[in-house]
Amino acid sequence: MAKAARQTEDGVDPGAGPGAGPGALRVGVLAYPDCFASEVFGVPDLLTMARHVAGPDAPGYQVTVLSPRRRVIASGGASLDVRPVREVDVLVVPGFELRPDTDLDAQLARLAPEIAAIRAQAAAGTAVVSLCVGAFLLAEAGLLNRRQATTSWLHAGELARRCPDTDVRPEHLVVTDTGVTTTAAFSAMYDFALDLIRRHNGARVARTTARMALVDDARTSQTPYIDPQLLPQPGQEFSQQVMRRLDQNLTERYDLTTLANTFQVSTRTLLRRFAQETGHSPLAHLQASRVRRARHLLETTDHTITAIATAVGYHDPGTFATLFTRHTGHRPSTYRTAFHRTSPPPE
Repeated sequence: MAKAARQTEDGVDPGAGPGAGPGALRVGVLAYPDCFASEVFGVPDLLTMARHVAGPDAPGYQVTVLSPRRRVIASGGASLDVRPVREVDVLVVPGFELRPDTDLDAQLARLAPEIAAIRAQAAAGTAVVSLCVGAFLLAEAGLLNRRQATTSWLHAGELARRCPDTDVRPEHLVVTDTGVTTTAAFSAMYDFALDLIRRHNGARVARTTARMALVDDARTSQTPYIDPQLLPQPGQEFSQQVMRRLDQNLTERYDLTTLANTFQVSTRTLLRRFAQETGHSPLAHLQASRVRRARHLLETTDHTITAIATAVGYHDPGTFATLFTRHTGHRPSTYRTAFHRTSPPPE
C-alpha cells in the first residue's frame, strides 16, 4: 500500500513521533475546517495501540496531522495542531458533516487547497484514503474516476450521481482500487485501520488490537446498518407507486408482465421509467424489500428461518439464504446471532 519510510543517516525520520523507527510507516491525516475531529484522531489512536501490541522492535507508525492552512478548527470548535503538508506514505482524508441542507458544491469550493494537496499526493504515488464522506474530496480531486469506491450508505447515491464514471459500492465497508481507498461511515475508519495494521504488522497484531479496543474485526458489509427510512426518496410518482405495489405484496411471485399491466404500460416502458427514477430494476427493489423484512423478523422474532423465508416470498430456503447473504454479508443464522433483540425482562 505504501512506500518505505524516508530515513536520515541515523536511520530515523526527523519528524518521527515516539516509537517510530526504521521501517515506520508515514501516515498523514489531512485536517481541514469543520472536518470530524474524531476521524482525525481515530486512525492514529488505533495505530498507537497497534504499535504497543507489536512491541518496540516491530515497524511502527509516524503519524502527522497535516494541512495547507496554518490554523484548522474542526467539528465542535476543536482547534487542531497542524503541520505543513509533507511527503507521506499514506494520506488519510477525514469526513465532515453532510446535512440535507449542505451546499456541497460550495463546501468543496472552500476546500480547494485541500483538494489540490490530495491531487498532488496521489500524483506523487502516495496511497490516499478517505473516511466516510471524505470520498467527495477525493472525487473532486479526480481520484475516483473509473475506480470502485464506497462511502456512507446514506450518501452513496449522491456520490454515484456526481461521479457517473465511478463504480460506487454502497454495501462495502472498505474499497481499495489501485492506490485509492474509500471507507463507509464513521466507524469504518477502524475497519481500514485494522487492515492497515494487518498489512504492516501482521494478523496477530491486528486481531489483538481489535480485541483491546473492542472493535469488530470481522465485519464485511455496511448493509445490515442501512435504515431505508433515512435514505433520500426518489420523488417520482411512477416509481413510488411501483415500489408501493411491490412492498405491499412481498409474498407474491414476481411477474414483470403482470406488474406492467397493473400500471397500463409495456414491460419495456416500466423497466425504463423505473430505472431512470431509481437507478435499478423493480426486481432489485423487491429483493431488497424482502431482505429488509427478513432482517426485521430475524431481529425481533423466534420464527424459523424456513418460516421467515416463506413470509417474504421464498419457498426455497436455499434461494432465500443465498439472496440474504449477498445483500447483507451474513447468512440468516449468523445475522440472527449478531442482531437478535430479546425483549426486556418484566419489571
